[in-house]
Amino acid sequence: MKKYLTVGLKLAMIGLFCLTATVIRAQGGLFSTATGVTRFSGTTPLENIEAENKKSQAILNTATGELAIRMNMTGFVFPNKLMQEHFNENYIESEKYPTATFSGKVSKSLDYAQDGTYEVSATGKFTVHGVTKERTIDGKLTVSGGKITLTSDFKVALADHKIEVPQIVFVKIAQVISVKVNYVLAPYKK
Repeated sequence: MKKYLTVGLKLAMIGLFCLTATVIRAQGGLFSTATGVTRFSGTTPLENIEAENKKSQAILNTATGELAIRMNMTGFVFPNKLMQEHFNENYIESEKYPTATFSGKVSKSLDYAQDGTYEVSATGKFTVHGVTKERTIDGKLTVSGGKITLTSDFKVALADHKIEVPQIVFVKIAQVISVKVNYVLAPYKK
């Protein structure tokens, strides 16, 4: 009897999930990408540091404006392998803090059926290096050809996320990093 109850409960949960997904699609839809591009750069008089991650994941619920972004920190590729090693081992500590995330909501309601480019902001929780900060990030949202493109250019202070830079290399590493994102989201498919 207990076995049948467990199976029945699992089936009910699956049904509820499918019903919820259907309602979300009917009200708007889910758009996602697993190939979003996130770039960051830091410039000092002594050195420029740049990296790119082409595997950022993002999902947008057009019915609610909810937005979630996730990226693996080891996915950032540097032109110099030694910089990449130092980034993952010494600064970001990728083994301990493997991901950076943003979970929030787009500030205004949009008609996603109407092609166009819109100035937007998203407010939510931004987590890097295990430190979560409430952030509002400005950007552009472009609806075109059944896809949604999110772009943004914002700054991240290392101190805000307790990323420590040893004194010996302090003048080589920018204390505020410029981040640029470009995510092309398509209708979500299971």
